Formats: sequence, structure tokens, C-alpha cells
Amino acid sequence: MRDYYDILGMKNNATQDEIKKAYRKVAMKYHPDRNPNDSSAESKFKEAAEAYSVLSDGDKRARYDQFGHQGVNQQGFGGGGFTNMDDIFSTFGDIFGGGGFGDFFGGRSRQAQRKGADLKINIPLSLEEIVSGCEKTIKIKVLDTCKSCDGSGSKSGTTPQRCSTCSGSGEVRRVQNSFLGQIVNVQPCPNCHGSGEMITNPCYSCRGDGRIRATRTVSFDFPQGVSSGNYMTKRGEFNRGRRGSVNGDLIIYFQEKEHPIFTRDGNDLLLDTWINYPQAVFGENIEVPTVLAKVKLKVPAGIRSGQVLRVRGKGVPVLNTSRVGDLLVRINIITPKKMSGPAKRLIQELSKELPSIPEYKKFK
Repeated sequence: MRDYYDILGMKNNATQDEIKKAYRKVAMKYHPDRNPNDSSAESKFKEAAEAYSVLSDGDKRARYDQFGHQGVNQQGFGGGGFTNMDDIFSTFGDIFGGGGFGDFFGGRSRQAQRKGADLKINIPLSLEEIVSGCEKTIKIKVLDTCKSCDGSGSKSGTTPQRCSTCSGSGEVRRVQNSFLGQIVNVQPCPNCHGSGEMITNPCYSCRGDGRIRATRTVSFDFPQGVSSGNYMTKRGEFNRGRRGSVNGDLIIYFQEKEHPIFTRDGNDLLLDTWINYPQAVFGENIEVPTVLAKVKLKVPAGIRSGQVLRVRGKGVPVLNTSRVGDLLVRINIITPKKMSGPAKRLIQELSKELPSIPEYKKFK
């Protein structure tokens, strides 16, 4: 897989404006309207869109700079990858200003212009669910196909009429002359709103829209190791497009719940635990919790309060890999506030045997 910076002809310290200009240049060069029936140009066009989708996003770019393609190639968890040309046009149309690629080059399918609305939702996940992976099922309110008219919007026994303004194309065109030659500006038809049809006898159930409100149940699997800010996309799972056009997408963002005892640092977990004075002096094997079970931890003799011990492989799995982070256990030594007389005498006797401590020491 080629380097994203190389695809756009940029260095890795390029600014966002430079990346945007570079993408516009490459996209114009390989645009399918300029290279009809050229599979190589189409492949490069998609490649450039994938590169721009990562490098134009601060979080994705940071992951790519640190981990390369592995950091963003995560099945929708922040990566690029386009297989549908209409996805590119609808996502990055603003790069060219106005209505997008279609306006600049002469139009795209009106299905992309009439795509159903997307839905973005936040799904809270516990640390236990993130470590082990999980499946969730949710119910969402959507606009679904009207069964009375089968999505046509017309009353039973009638059919929509072809729009007289756009002659059924769903688009109106305007040709402008410039020093580059003729530029065709394409916009959705203002009369039929891009459908190419006019409803003269609307369906009673949906009032001509072709869609009705419904509840849909959606299930999905969460892989191990996701974190807040990651997301996944269920294409075509949200609102139906009007009269046969593309359905909207369901975009699920993950929101990690705060854990009562663990603090997450990337794929490592931080845990505070407490031991008494004899344990600190002589050392001991103690039991500490992990997210899913308990493990034995060897506390060495003479350990200091605040020292951190590492338990390898007991943290959070690294997304889409076989690697697992570590558990970092910070040791805290308990100093009793109240002691019995015999206990005090024992401590006093012990203090006579301990090495002297410098009165002052430089802070480090």
C-alpha cells in the first residue's frame, strides 16, 4: 500500500491547506469525467480520496504518522477506503466549492444528491466490554419505505409524472464560458428536488414522501481494544432514500465509561494498590485485580512507596492486532495513624536497627 503523503505528492510536515490543494490537483487530474472508461485513473482517484480522508483529519493523521496504515486500517474505525464513487463525491464535494465535484465537472448521479440522512450515535462501553469485545443490539427510529405505495409516494393506482422542468433528469445545467473552456454547472432541479418526478396524487399514508417513520433493530459486534473517538459505519442502515435512492448510514461512535479502579493510558492500565510496612520490608506475593480476573504480583523486598510494577499482557488489547497492553501497579505503603503500645515499642526497636537517613536531600 502506497504512502498517503506520496499519493498526494506531499511531505509529512505539510499543512492542512497544502494537503487540501494537493488533493484537489490530483483529484482533478484523475477525475472519472476527465478520464472516462479508464480503470487506472479511477483507481488513482479513489486512492487520492482515501489519502485525503486520513491526512485531512487531525486524529487520523496522528495515528497514521505514528503507526502507518495499521493505525487507520481498522474497518471503519477511523480509516479511509472508498469503493463507491458517490461516497467520494458526497464526502469531499466541498473541496471544489459550491455543489461539489458534480458542479465542477458536469454532474453525478442524482441518487447521491438524494441520499437518505445519516445518523450519528454514541454507544457507551465499559472497560470490561472493551477488553473482551462484545455484541450490542439497539433500536433506532428511521424513515422506512412506505408499504402503502411501495416507496413511490403516489396514491395506489397512480404513478408519478415526469418533471417538466428537468425532463425527468433531476438536474438542471448551466454552461459557463471561461479561459479553461466551457464549464458545466449542475444543480438538483428546484422543482422536483432532484427526483425527476412530480407527485400529482400523493399517497395517503406517507403524504407523497414515499417513507414513513418506523423502528428498526440493529445488531453489531465491537472488536477488542476500541477507545473513545473510534467509530464504525453501518452503510445503508439508517433513513431510506427518497424513491429508490441511496439509504443513509448509521455511524456509531464509541464512548468509554469511567472505571472505578482502573485508569486507561492508551493500551496500558494503571492501578493503585496498598501494602503494609512489613510487606514493604520483606516483600511478598500479593493478589491484584485485572479487568477480567485476579493475578499474583511479586512485591520485592525493600520496595518504596510510589514505585510502579509492571504486569505484562494484562492491559487492553491493541485494536486489530494480537498485541495486548500492560497493567501498571503503583505501590502505596500504608502508614498507620494509631498503634497499640506493644506495636509502638516494636517500631521503636526496629528504628534503632535501620540505617540513618540524611536530614536533607536535593529534590529530584
